[in-house]
Parts: sequence; structure tokens; C-alpha cells
Amino acid sequence: MSQTTSEPTTEPEPQQGLALGAAPGDLLQRLRTAVARRTEGRAVALLTLVVITVAIVEPRALTSYPVTLGRIALIGLVALGLTAVILMGELDLGVASTLAVSGVVMASFESLTVGIIVALLGGLLIGVVNAFFVVIVGINSFIATLGMLFFLRGAAFVISGEQPVRVANADTALQFGRPLVGPLTPRILIFIVVFIALHVFVTRMRVGREFYAVGGNREAAYDAGIPVVRRVFTGFMISGFVSALAGVINAMERTAADPTAGGTVLLASFAAAIIGGVLLNGGRGSIVGALLGAATLGILQVSLTLSGVQVDVQNIIIGSVLLLAVISDPASVRRVMARASTFLSERSKPQPAG
Repeated sequence: MSQTTSEPTTEPEPQQGLALGAAPGDLLQRLRTAVARRTEGRAVALLTLVVITVAIVEPRALTSYPVTLGRIALIGLVALGLTAVILMGELDLGVASTLAVSGVVMASFESLTVGIIVALLGGLLIGVVNAFFVVIVGINSFIATLGMLFFLRGAAFVISGEQPVRVANADTALQFGRPLVGPLTPRILIFIVVFIALHVFVTRMRVGREFYAVGGNREAAYDAGIPVVRRVFTGFMISGFVSALAGVINAMERTAADPTAGGTVLLASFAAAIIGGVLLNGGRGSIVGALLGAATLGILQVSLTLSGVQVDVQNIIIGSVLLLAVISDPASVRRVMARASTFLSERSKPQPAG
């Protein structure tokens, strides 16, 4: 009897009380972990800096909503597609050429509907070819898509006869470029839809979440049973389709397809993804970050254009912003600090007598 009464039957209660008492600390730790895992911090900081600077130097860029939002949408569309590829540690250098050739293909058809369908299917086919060379043939994605860049740019010039191709139904194209809701044109609305779709895809759907696993550790992804080859094909197809969609939209709004279109899109879209925190090695990044990066560069480009800055100088400034984003990455900062600490410790060691 004494044994039964002396048993610590109430022992679990103090443990529960300790757990409840530690809840605020656990919550704070979880909050710190969540913040540490986010990759959009640099994008928010750079966007804030750019907005403040533009508001002082060229405030018209912040009030010219159709122009600024349209530029953000064009850069953002391509950057969103690129993000799907970069998350898996691959590159797609042919996005700008896909944009150009898709617009030319669309404008080459008498029927606008048929032209749009063929152009979008062409974008999917380009993604399939890129993925085939990367995961089946085994060519590095940088080399494979660099070759595709030159091939598609040449194809755009051949198809167009080195001249802009007017859209057959110019009236419909003109309607497409007009605002539908306030300053929101079809380009901006399509961009919003694509953003939401891709965000849900990579955050809520299993296929999209596996992109991070493929980019983080491909061998581990293979061992875990993830169909890596299919995921890479899916990523490149998304990039090709979205780039083709951007080309169709660009040609519709201009009522003509230019084979030289997208000359500055490649640099800007890559910069938008990197500024948004997407790691080129794969496994880290977000669609939200790509949106923030596109907004930063879109506002910056419009303000520079309104200020009369030449395109070459704009590229220098964009490159500088990209470099700033890269060197301000926390991982880069930690590596630099570690190397500096190692260097200083080596210098502080007593030198042997000569």
C-alpha cells in the first residue's frame, strides 16, 4: 500500500507546466528560425532603398503606374520562369531569345489565336529540348542553354527576315494593351495570375516542393525516390512556356514582333531572381523573392529611362545592383568573415626565426 501511495503519479503535470512555461521561448525560437529561413530580406532592403532614391531623384517613375507596372510584369514573368529552373540548380540562358522568337512566330500567323497557341507550344518544346540536353545527354545547363540562346536568336531573324513583323489583327492587339482595371493592363493581370499559380505550385504542391530537394542535394533526391529527370523537364518547360508567354504579350502590346526584343530582359530577369534570394546552386529561393527583385529592377529601369540614361549605362547600374545583392548575401558575408579571420590569425602567429 505504501508503495502505491508513494508513486509519483503527478510527475507528468510538472513536465506539462514546464512545457507551457517554455512556450514563449519556443515561439520566439520558431520565429527566429522562420525569419532565418526566409530569403527575401535583401530584396526588401534593396526595394526600399531604390524606392526612396527614385522618389527623390525621379518621382515620375512612381506615379507612371502603367509604364512601371508593365515593366515589372515583363521582367517578372521571365524571372518567375527562371526561378523554377534555378531552384533545381540549373540555368536557362535562352529565355530572352525564347521571348523574341515566340513573338515573331505568333505574328507570322494570320490568325491571332493560332499564332498564340503555336508560340506557347513552341515555348514548351524549347523547354523540353533544353531539359533533354541537360539531363539525358548530360550537357551542363549553362552550355546547353547558351547554344539555345544563339539558335533561337538566329531563328527569330530568319523567320522575320530581319525585320519587325506586324501582328495581323492590329485592332485586337491595341485593345490588349489598354488598361482593364485602373492602371492594370492584361500584361499585369496575366503576370499576377502566373505569380499566384507558381507560388502555389512551389509551396503547396508536392511536385513544386521537390524542386528544392533536387536543387539542394540531387543525389539525396534520387535516393529518396524523387523523379529528378521529370522534375528538371518540368522546370525547363515552365521557363520556356512563361518566356514564350512574355514574348506573345510583348508583341501584342507593340502590335509588332521585333527579332531583337528582349535584349535587356536576360540580365534583368537573372538579376531579379538573384536579388530575390534565389541561390544559383539551387535549393533556396522563393517566387515572392523573384517578384520583389522584379519590382526593384522595374522601378529602377523606368526611372533611369525617364531620366534619359542610355541603355548601356543602365546595364552598368543593374550590374552594380546585382553585385551588391550577391556580396550582401549572409552566406557570402560569413565566408568573407571566416576567410578574413583565418588570414588575420595566420598573420598573428609568431614567425620562425630566419
